[in-house]
Amino acid sequence: MGNHQSRSTASKNHGKTEAGHEELTLLLEVFQVAMSPYQDLISEQELDTAFKIYESFESFFQARDDQEAASQALKELKSLETVKLRIAVTGETGAGKSSFINAIRGVRPEQTGAAEIGVNETTMDPTPYECPRYPNVTFYDLPGIGSVRFQPKTYLKDVNFSTYNFFIIVSSERFRSSDADLALEIQKMDKKFYFVLAKVDQDLENEKRTRGEAYNEGNVLQKIRDTCRRQLEALGVSSPKVFLLSNWNIAKLDFHQLEDTLEQDLPHLQKLVFLLSLPNFSKEILEKKRAALKKLTWLIALASGGAGAISIPSVSLQCNIQLLLVSMIGFYKHFGLDDESLSRMASQADLPLSELKGMMRSPEIQNIQLPLVQLSWAKKSCCVLGMVKGKLSHALISAACSFVVSVYQLSKVVDELYADALQVRAKALGDENY
Repeated sequence: MGNHQSRSTASKNHGKTEAGHEELTLLLEVFQVAMSPYQDLISEQELDTAFKIYESFESFFQARDDQEAASQALKELKSLETVKLRIAVTGETGAGKSSFINAIRGVRPEQTGAAEIGVNETTMDPTPYECPRYPNVTFYDLPGIGSVRFQPKTYLKDVNFSTYNFFIIVSSERFRSSDADLALEIQKMDKKFYFVLAKVDQDLENEKRTRGEAYNEGNVLQKIRDTCRRQLEALGVSSPKVFLLSNWNIAKLDFHQLEDTLEQDLPHLQKLVFLLSLPNFSKEILEKKRAALKKLTWLIALASGGAGAISIPSVSLQCNIQLLLVSMIGFYKHFGLDDESLSRMASQADLPLSELKGMMRSPEIQNIQLPLVQLSWAKKSCCVLGMVKGKLSHALISAACSFVVSVYQLSKVVDELYADALQVRAKALGDENY
């Protein structure tokens, strides 16, 4: 491997002996050989990164007693469950804020937890709306700007701006001076903000009726974008980020551009949580989830490998299997294939739940049985163990087995659930060619 010399230098800098470095180098070679059938998952850079992270795990485990180390490894993975994302949605009353909040959460107006649509704003307090199945991602419907009580100069203080990660300013037809004034105040507070022009589908319908055969949707959309940007720039906002959306079909128009922009601007964990919380609006979102979860398998495998290095066999096996099971169950949820998500989709599509479940080749979530996972894990571990027996210490053999098997097992599950999610969505949409 091309980077062995740099790894050797790094190992010496960390005070490792030459013998210890040889063991770790051999461990990397074991990873490469064992994972060679899965070249699409691994690059030299990824292996190098995994090796460095593994070294930090190894140091962490050596500095603590066995049971504390196993417990801490699980806590590291659980950090994803505690990361909070608070998204403020503001704009003038009637601009389409509530419809946007419902659409981006995949909630219909008549469903429990939906933001009320078409009502006069009666509250002066931000109203939280959690994402179904992801309560740590919350959209806040803020009071309308420009009212007697809420003026742009004091608005952010009045709604406690510091509690939000970023702001989405929603308008319809055009952006007004109150929108621009608020954006400038947000900018002063060093927070991110994005402009969303909602109800664009209505504008498109009007243009279609007016222009007839001369109608060109792409040209109309670009004209609307350019007009919005000019309006905002004239009001003092430099390089405004404007996204055109349909609240009735949010996956159309600029939704994916908005999603991409948020992914670029958010810190890593919040970016991942935001992506996983999104309903499966499109194949593109499912593909992004698949890629993100494949990367996550490496973290799970490294934690599993650390547990494998623990000298108490019962703790090692229990910790490893528990990580695999918890992760697999989480993958079902992320792809919308858990019972609650499937039931909601069946209701929205007016289909029997059994028809959606019938599109899945993976076992139902409640049928993931511990003995089956243990058997699969043991068989693959034995194969890897045979490759390295007599060449590495017992702790490193255990770590290597855990790492390689976990990456293989979890990556396979991600691929299978991705394929199932495509089929289930196609059935719900009534699109056999999806």
